[in-house]
Amino acid sequence: MAKISPSLLSADFSRMAEGASFLIQHGADWIHCDVMDGSFVPNISFGPKMIADIRKAVGPEAFLDVHLMIDQPERYIEAFAKAGASLICVHAEATTHLQRTLTAIRDLGVKAGVALNPATSEHALDYVYGDVDLVLCMTVNPGFGGQKLIPAVIEKVKKVDEAKKKLGLDFEIEVDGGVNTENAMLLRDAGATVLVAGNAVFKAPDVGEAIRLIRG
Repeated sequence: MAKISPSLLSADFSRMAEGASFLIQHGADWIHCDVMDGSFVPNISFGPKMIADIRKAVGPEAFLDVHLMIDQPERYIEAFAKAGASLICVHAEATTHLQRTLTAIRDLGVKAGVALNPATSEHALDYVYGDVDLVLCMTVNPGFGGQKLIPAVIEKVKKVDEAKKKLGLDFEIEVDGGVNTENAMLLRDAGATVLVAGNAVFKAPDVGEAIRLIRG
């Protein structure tokens, strides 16, 4: 069984906090918050203020999974930590000193994650596995919701899982992009422990049932 972290990118932005509370009420384990800057990815979403408002709505116990799709994320990690992020995930491609950035996140009392774009090798993680609480394998090119999963990335998920077992570590392996009820089992079998889903949850006739099916 995997955790499910529905993406607020597919929510109604005028009712974001309400959408987060709705997801928790229907069984979501985490809430995935996609932060985009219009530079690292070709879209703009929201910043620390939105995270702070969502935190007020869902309370202190909810797990806010904050995914920074932004250039030089080290500039903003303190702001997102103060806003209430439970985990801050940065892209390996977006920060020059990845290990330093991950350490800085943990020093703020927040779990640290690192994300890889589809074309980035898992070997980018070879020297930071001990510094992460989560590895996010993007199964679409980041920036927009509603894309189809890139099958080739499933092999990367398997390789990250193999490295995790070989090193005797216990970090989460998250998959984001095109996740739905049809491919969730394949991703779980590859080693994914957290599944991000947007449209597959928000556009489902029964949100609770969709969450249950994707979780496994």
